[in-house]
Amino acid sequence: MTQHVETGPAETAQADLSALAIDDDEARTGFIVDTLTDAFADLMTASPAAFRSKFRKMAGDPFAFYRGSACLFYADVVRLDDPWADERTSRVWIQGDLHAENFGTYMDGDGALVFALNDFDEAYLGAFTWDLRRLVASVALLGWSKAFSDETVSALVTTYVRAYLAALRSFHGNAGELDHALRRSGTDGAVRAALQRSRESSREALLARITEIEGDDRVFRSGPGVRRLDDAERAEVVEAFGRYLDTIPADKRLPDVAYEVVDVVGRSGFGIGSAGLPAYNVLIEGFNEALDNDVVISMKQAVVAAPSRVVTDERVASAFVHHGQRTALSQRALQAHADRLLGWTELRGVGYVVSELSPYEADLDWDDVTEPADVDAVLRYLGHATARAHAVADRDAEDADLVGFQVEDAVLEVVSGREDEFVADLVGFAHAYARVVRDDHRRFVEAFRSDRIPGVSGTA
Repeated sequence: MTQHVETGPAETAQADLSALAIDDDEARTGFIVDTLTDAFADLMTASPAAFRSKFRKMAGDPFAFYRGSACLFYADVVRLDDPWADERTSRVWIQGDLHAENFGTYMDGDGALVFALNDFDEAYLGAFTWDLRRLVASVALLGWSKAFSDETVSALVTTYVRAYLAALRSFHGNAGELDHALRRSGTDGAVRAALQRSRESSREALLARITEIEGDDRVFRSGPGVRRLDDAERAEVVEAFGRYLDTIPADKRLPDVAYEVVDVVGRSGFGIGSAGLPAYNVLIEGFNEALDNDVVISMKQAVVAAPSRVVTDERVASAFVHHGQRTALSQRALQAHADRLLGWTELRGVGYVVSELSPYEADLDWDDVTEPADVDAVLRYLGHATARAHAVADRDAEDADLVGFQVEDAVLEVVSGREDEFVADLVGFAHAYARVVRDDHRRFVEAFRSDRIPGVSGTA
């Protein structure tokens, strides 16, 4: 359960974003176009239609633009001074795309429903403040979309940051982060509602929605976003699936019968962050031979993590064979008791992340969280969840080679005696960068609709 945290609007520090050249509209537009092109050129070439759809979604509103442009965020923050980043706090496991909509539920490897960070496609090692800055800017954007005053946004950001620090203090000197998961019994409001939705879900309902019985076996249904494979491609995917099995830790392995492949299809139609990425669904026998226990496995080409484009530490880059492995290892680090089907493989020389398509994952629903008091309550949980993820991914973790120290100790040391300054810095950044994002959204829309982004026409 999260502890009570005294909060109130922090005095807003004036964030210095002069290094971003945001006052030069044409130069900033060019920077946006160049950054997106550098990040997505290969995928845009391979699937221009998917990126046209992605960019149209990003054009919808500033928050959607922010969600789809993590590469731009990192191209910006790496040019800003960070007084809170030292040798240790600049190299911790981070979620990499931490915004208000990247939290939700999952069933952990021990069978417990947990509310935590989700979506580890961009996870990497970097400054702990990158996660916090990305989250608080998203809070400011969310607050703007709900017509909250600047004072209210300041108070909400303060709540989140102080909840984060309070959780770290509760973990200090022990391994409590492993035990302090957010579950139904210790939550309320929108967070508990998400957990309850997950509890009411079932594998049977998932299977009924995307599969059908054909003869003696279950197979995937045909439909939008589903692609049948020829024999050669199916054989490639099944072979890659076999290699994935070697990446599952021995203590998480299921009986061999569980991994028997029943059906395979190609998939498309993922969200903003996964546009153009090849993916497959693999139906396996599951926990036993009963038809209602079949399990759906997602095998998706991994993205190049946005933070990896700006982190120059060779120790980090050399730790991963490919981004499929990086995604899976990051998730295992940031989630205590991660999905026991989580792993990785390689297909045609490219890394894929492999995990269960779980019926127990539910995103936090912000639509009905409309009043500041309700948002404040949720942000207390998000602060706790962020702190827990950072803290479990340290020397207490299963693989501590990259972070051989206690993250909570390192962060608390760097902010010691300066917590108010730290909070004020993040409040100031939230306001300032949210303004940048709103302007950048306008610039992006104009660039897209006037065909300034190479390879993806906004007028087609």
